[in-house]
Amino acid sequence: MIRGAVSEDLIPSIELPLGGEAWTATIDTGFNGGLELPERLFEELDPQYAGHITSVLAAGQVIDEDAYVVTIPFDGRLVEPYATFVSGDGVLIGTAVLAEHRLEIDFPNRHLVLERMSVIEDSSP
Repeated sequence: MIRGAVSEDLIPSIELPLGGEAWTATIDTGFNGGLELPERLFEELDPQYAGHITSVLAAGQVIDEDAYVVTIPFDGRLVEPYATFVSGDGVLIGTAVLAEHRLEIDFPNRHLVLERMSVIEDSSP
């Protein structure tokens, strides 16, 4: 289980250990990718090139980026999401990283909980 917070600006986030330091990572439920990371983490995370992707942002802006697989600790285990690297210091966590988790955001009390759930396979025909 991961506990996080909601800022006064109503931004939900968690602490994420990357490159030997703790980063405040924004939970972005409108981002169905894996991670968006600062360029300065590129060398430290030893990313493996995965290919070129085209993304459509919320306002309809289309961007082309290189995508990489990175290995990061997340909720007590190592995961390998796709990541893009951008200028700036922000870290975004997309829904691809959260796919096995239940996300509870309590805006009035300014906290959040991410809880890994057991995946139940549908056995119906």
